[in-house]
Amino acid sequence: MVIMKIHRDDTVMITLGKDAGKSGKVVRVLGKEGQILVEGINMVKRHLRKVGQSGGREVELAKPVNVSNVMLVCPKCKKTTRVGFKVDGNKKIRICKKCQEVIAT
Repeated sequence: MVIMKIHRDDTVMITLGKDAGKSGKVVRVLGKEGQILVEGINMVKRHLRKVGQSGGREVELAKPVNVSNVMLVCPKCKKTTRVGFKVDGNKKIRICKKCQEVIAT
């Protein structure tokens, strides 16, 4: 299990791979694998065989991306940043390392 600093609905930018430089919204977080699904990123084509009368077809699916290959885009300063933590009373909150603003969860 990996401690995830990236949550669902965060905006992230891809740093490595074929989609490097693209950004998108996190759709799903796979915590045990340390991977995330990002909207429109790492799309692959899969062929489905024909079943009954319907013919076979080709579909595009989003494959998971390793969390180490993405960086969070801060909603306040709009820059890619690392995520830090700060304890506020009983709550542990995420903060932007560049502008020190709280990142909404």
